[in-house]
Amino acid sequence: MAIAIETENLKRVYQTYQKPEGFLNSLRGFINRKHIDRVALDSTTLKIESGQIVGLVGANGAGKTTLLKMLSGLVTPTSGDAKVLGFRPWERKNEFLRQISILLGQKNQLWWDISPADSYALLARIYDLDPTKARQRVEQLAEMLQCSHVLHTQLRRLSLGERMKMEIIGALLHEPQVLFLDEPTIGLDIVAQETIREFLDQYVKEKSPTVILTSHYMDDIAKLADKLLLISKGHIVYQGTVPEFVAKSNKELAENEEVDFEDVIRRFLETESRVR
Repeated sequence: MAIAIETENLKRVYQTYQKPEGFLNSLRGFINRKHIDRVALDSTTLKIESGQIVGLVGANGAGKTTLLKMLSGLVTPTSGDAKVLGFRPWERKNEFLRQISILLGQKNQLWWDISPADSYALLARIYDLDPTKARQRVEQLAEMLQCSHVLHTQLRRLSLGERMKMEIIGALLHEPQVLFLDEPTIGLDIVAQETIREFLDQYVKEKSPTVILTSHYMDDIAKLADKLLLISKGHIVYQGTVPEFVAKSNKELAENEEVDFEDVIRRFLETESRVR
């Protein structure tokens, strides 16, 4: 199987301002500012095969979004290297950008004051897509997501679940080969979560894109992911399949102890956090 995503010792360090204590020291800080380095991602080496769905799991601040932003070209690494579809993402070549898409659960890519249908028309122009084929694709995706009835409603008037479905359609409009999904079901009700999970499962089976999915809902990971990446304090601490991880973890538990997948993940990450 071809390798879609490959990284070697990928690292990202942010500089943050260290505010001194006391009023006079704060004034001096305007002239002589002190910064500290914060490592968001450290020595990350991984390989992801084409067509895989990879679940990326970790606590808030563990480095999940930083990794997605580097792999999509939004952030440049401090050191290390990465190739996505043979491209270095941060070079942001047009050939690369046309083959990927990133969906950040907390941010809109569609325009707030117009309808999703109008946003898709603009996106089709940006990606130089055939207008007729783009409309047909929107209709097909909207039918799969059960949201055709709100395509022509102003985005700001839609519910959170409806907006997320619209964002997913926008992310898939140009049929990307690699898809980065950062918490696509965050804040949604159970019905909307299940609809999006079923859609993603069906879409991946039909189109075979490579997907990296982050989520705090373990049902998303358990039902969709072929491969599991666990990240703690900027370090990848586990790479493998979900069944392998559960089997490995169960061996370390008492024979009379039964835990579900979410408990196993939580315990593992808590242990890694204490170690690091």
